[in-house]
Amino acid sequence: MQIDVLPDADAVAREAATLIAAEARAAVRARGRFLLAVSGGRTPWLMLRALAGEPVPWPETHLVQVDERVAPEGDPDRNFTHIRESLLTSVPLRAEHVHAMPVEAPDLEAAAEGYARLLQEVAGSPPVLDLVHLGLGPDGHTASLVPGDPVQDVADTDVALTGVYQGRRRMTLTYPAINRARRILWLVTGAEKAGPLVRLRAADASIPAGRVRQEQALALADREAASGLGSN
Repeated sequence: MQIDVLPDADAVAREAATLIAAEARAAVRARGRFLLAVSGGRTPWLMLRALAGEPVPWPETHLVQVDERVAPEGDPDRNFTHIRESLLTSVPLRAEHVHAMPVEAPDLEAAAEGYARLLQEVAGSPPVLDLVHLGLGPDGHTASLVPGDPVQDVADTDVALTGVYQGRRRMTLTYPAINRARRILWLVTGAEKAGPLVRLRAADASIPAGRVRQEQALALADREAASGLGSN
C-alpha cells in the first residue's frame, strides 16, 4: 500500500479531493459512471468541501455510504448530515444518485438487506464500487468494522449491522464490498493514528483495518499520523 505524507489535515483533504475528482473523470470515460463510497470523520468533511470545487462529472456520479450511525434524520451523529452540509448543498449531484443508508427504518435488518440490493442495482452483481474512502480509528477500526464485533466476520452480504459502539448501533459495508472496490483511499490524520497506521501498513489482521486489501490502496496521512513510519 502506498502512503503519501502531507503537512496537515487540510492538505490531506485537498489532495484527496483532487484524487477523487481525477478518479471520477477516469471512471466516467471508461464506464460511463462513477461510484463513490464515503465514510465519516472531520477530515472527510474538509475533503467533501474541497471536492465541491473540483471538476467532477456530477451527473454521472453516484454517492453511497460506507457506514452510518443509527440516529434520526438531521442528527449531528449522522454521517449523512455532514455529507449534505459539506457537499450536497453545493454540487449538482442528482437526488436519485444519492444513496443514504436507511438507518431510520423500523426493521434495520431488512433495511440492511435492502441497501445491499441497492448496491447491486447501481454497481452490478456482485457490486464493484469505483472508490471507497476509509478512515482509521485509534482502536484500528475502519468503516464500522470495530474490534470484537461479529460484524467483522460477515462474509455473505455486503451490508450488515453492528452492535452498540460509542453509544450507537451502525450500518456498515462489510469486507467483501470494500475489498471488491477498484480503488481504496485512506485518510489518516492526527497523532492518535500513528500506531494504527503502522499496523495498517503491516496488514496486521489483529486490527479491523488490517483486513482490508492493500492492492490499489492509497493512504494520505498528515505528518502527525505518519510519525511512527520512520523513513520507509
